[in-house]
Amino acid sequence: MSFSSDVKEELSRQYGRSRHCQLAELAGMLEMSGRIQEGVPVLDTDNPLLQEKYGVLMQKAFSVDVTEPLTKTDSERILSALRLTEDSRRLLVQQTCCKRAFLRGAFMASGSISDPNKSYHFEIVARTLQQAQLLTELMNSFEADAKIVERKNHYVAYVKEGSQIVDMLNVMEAYVSLMNLENVRILKEMRNTVNRKVNCETANINKTVSAAVKQIEDIRKIQSRMEFDELPESLREMAELRLQYPDATLKELGKYLDPPVGKSGVNHRLRKLSAIAEDL
Repeated sequence: MSFSSDVKEELSRQYGRSRHCQLAELAGMLEMSGRIQEGVPVLDTDNPLLQEKYGVLMQKAFSVDVTEPLTKTDSERILSALRLTEDSRRLLVQQTCCKRAFLRGAFMASGSISDPNKSYHFEIVARTLQQAQLLTELMNSFEADAKIVERKNHYVAYVKEGSQIVDMLNVMEAYVSLMNLENVRILKEMRNTVNRKVNCETANINKTVSAAVKQIEDIRKIQSRMEFDELPESLREMAELRLQYPDATLKELGKYLDPPVGKSGVNHRLRKLSAIAEDL
């Protein structure tokens, strides 16, 4: 199964204890994937997890069996409680717990999360701009940075930062999925850190090798134009060591000198040799 499916399966087992949270979650489901047909709320979905949870919530909140036709009285009672109108739906999500429940229901109905091994993307698809604005408002109440994009006559509320997706999983109370995502993030960060170090070390090695090649070329140029004996003793000794140890670092070259010299001292002598080669 995909990561998104795993999240929804976990959420299908998560129920709010209070009736107001159950109402908020039902409202989230019906807002994103439902309709009112002849005064009766209908959930449009082929997802068995969503169908099952919708049925359980309706049983808990209204003591009705959705597999049986709803009476007119039950339908009016449900629609009144769920406040499925533009002006009153926000009354269901005043409390933090209800905001969590609404987002959980909305995500189960029309949300998805990309495979965290590939990218970070969390979204809930809404049918109207007003629904998307409500979703982003609820997400941002938990310090997310949700945005809206229009896609194929729908409006998508989304977040893209890995840490914010972790927050959304926490908000919806998908704690197992949260830990799985965190494990992926830690592994990816470790890989990125290792790659950065390897790249840095490779760059340093390339820089060292390039410098050593240039130093040897300069020394060879001096050698072709004059005798090493004509050089000051410190420079002659340095030139001979560099030719003898072409792969050695400056620190290693300094240890070969008698008495030993530090990196700055070795670098100073090699620069003098390069200056002589330039003059020649």
